[in-house]
Amino acid sequence: MRLVLGVAILASALALGAAAQEPTVAVLETVKGRIVIEFADRDAPRTAANFRKLVAQGFYDSTYFHRVIPGFMIQGGDPNTRDANPFNDGQGGPGYTLSAEIKLPHVRGAVAMARLGDDVNPARASNGSQFFIDLADRPDLDRGGYTVFGHVIAGMATVDSIAALANLPGITRTQMGPDPRALALITHAHLEPLARWKRPPAARPRHAHAGASGL
Repeated sequence: MRLVLGVAILASALALGAAAQEPTVAVLETVKGRIVIEFADRDAPRTAANFRKLVAQGFYDSTYFHRVIPGFMIQGGDPNTRDANPFNDGQGGPGYTLSAEIKLPHVRGAVAMARLGDDVNPARASNGSQFFIDLADRPDLDRGGYTVFGHVIAGMATVDSIAALANLPGITRTQMGPDPRALALITHAHLEPLARWKRPPAARPRHAHAGASGL
């Protein structure tokens, strides 16, 4: 009986371990729709792990995209957006920075971390929570050096609709640009298995090798 129980416990532990290792995506539920982000764990492991941690903690819930520039990007992830003052948006974070992991290019749908400029941040360390989503290919940002840690695999129409808020009359404008505030609210962010959103590529059929006849 003890042996059977021990085997059962071990099997359960292995199953939990496998579940913990299952690839996940971040799902941002916004008032404009859903945005699904696949992580680039191989190229930006520390940044991806940090974003997952913040999502699991509810850090991004009730924050909004505070900087939206059509044709360029939308930026969010600042806890300051929860207060009533739009003019401190873009200045907040979790209280720490992340070392740079600058490898991937800025293409449409790329998700990258915001950071301070090189003049005060020569190491190009990322803000601990603020991120942006590219609306178009931006090789100039490749040269500028920002950590890309993921890519939008569903919801770019939502991203585009948030960017379009910049054109609304009467929108708040700060030194960073158009700030749609609650019109671009992230109501909730959570993690889901990648398999729900992206199926693995189908295996190629195996073809029989031709024989050596006729020699």
